[in-house]
Amino acid sequence: MIPKEILKKVRHIELHTRHLVNDVFSGEYHSVFKGQGMEFAEVREYQYGDDIRAIDWNVTARYNHPYVKVLEEERELNVMLMVDASGSGAFGSYEKFKSEIAAEICALIAFSAIKNNDKVGLLIFTDDVEKYIPPRKGRSHVLRVIRELLYFKPQSTQTNIANGLEYLLKGLKRRSIVFIVSDFDDDNFIKPLRVLNRKHDAVAIQILDKREKDLPPIGLVKMQDAETGDEIWVNTLDKKFMKLYADYIGEKREKFSKEAKMMDLDLIQIDTAESYVEPLVRFFKMRERRFR
Repeated sequence: MIPKEILKKVRHIELHTRHLVNDVFSGEYHSVFKGQGMEFAEVREYQYGDDIRAIDWNVTARYNHPYVKVLEEERELNVMLMVDASGSGAFGSYEKFKSEIAAEICALIAFSAIKNNDKVGLLIFTDDVEKYIPPRKGRSHVLRVIRELLYFKPQSTQTNIANGLEYLLKGLKRRSIVFIVSDFDDDNFIKPLRVLNRKHDAVAIQILDKREKDLPPIGLVKMQDAETGDEIWVNTLDKKFMKLYADYIGEKREKFSKEAKMMDLDLIQIDTAESYVEPLVRFFKMRERRFR
């Protein structure tokens, strides 16, 4: 049985994201994520200004009056949320953990999708695929997705992004929009990510925390790797060491940004200390301009 506090949190997220979906993201989502093509809707009489290439000659001949075919966008899309549930998500130096912010962002995307009559699915991964929910429509389905994001207890704390990507490459039979939500603190996943981005419409949402890179100067601190459990004592007053550490983290993040740019992968970077709404709005605006 799902605890009351989880159900309460699901309800809170639904109410919070509903406002954003209705006021900000629904129209933006619809305009930047297009359908799979055009499908026949109806035949109607020709009107001044109609494209003559749309004339249905068989119907025109039958009624001795011009008629045109009306096509509409085949709107229904598959939206897959691929979410990192490894141990590094249980970190946050501000109000919320990275995993909590990931759940809210996924809820925002999911409610935007079902408002546009699209299907939503979920893949939760660590160093293995731990949960897969096939894409479906409807509010109750999205609420289940959010419950899983909040309530699911992964078996592992480690990360293997490549395994999740390869699972989707085998399992997704139709072209989908895939949102990969992670801190991308992993190696050897660029090749399958490049293949996924070529076959589907992939968007990477990287959730970062400044304190993972810039530690406060408070003296000797015991640090633990959330994924491996390894511990190390660090002197945060040692400026030389702290610079090397910050440079290492910064270079790793910069490398992923460059890889994303090279493969033409949409990348949204979210800082836990700031609102995730503005980066998402910027992404939608940028993408709308690109595909206009």
